[in-house]
Amino acid sequence: MTMAPEKTDLTVRVELEDGPFAVCELHRLLPGRGVAALLPDGRQIAVFRDRSDRLYAIDNRDPFTGAAVLSRGLTGTSAGHPFVASPLLKQRFDLATGQCLDDESVRVAAYEVEAA
Repeated sequence: MTMAPEKTDLTVRVELEDGPFAVCELHRLLPGRGVAALLPDGRQIAVFRDRSDRLYAIDNRDPFTGAAVLSRGLTGTSAGHPFVASPLLKQRFDLATGQCLDDESVRVAAYEVEAA
């Protein structure tokens, strides 16, 4: 017997300057993995759901390489900070703030995100 995937009526929404933007249904986000979402202005964001069901959203573009790959990075924690490590050069970005944990002068945008 196969189990049906978790289904809810919750939608993941990111707060943009113009208001909330619906990204996807919550059940489509796998804990510990990221997904890329295209914003109305053509930018990409990386959206993550951690194993405690907290949601995060940051720019998907790796500022060190210019490639839109952060959604494919490995997630973890360092000194209590949830992060994603870029799959290319391995710099770590705080999922809550966007701050690079390996270079204080670099930051990506972080967005408010919720399931509603």
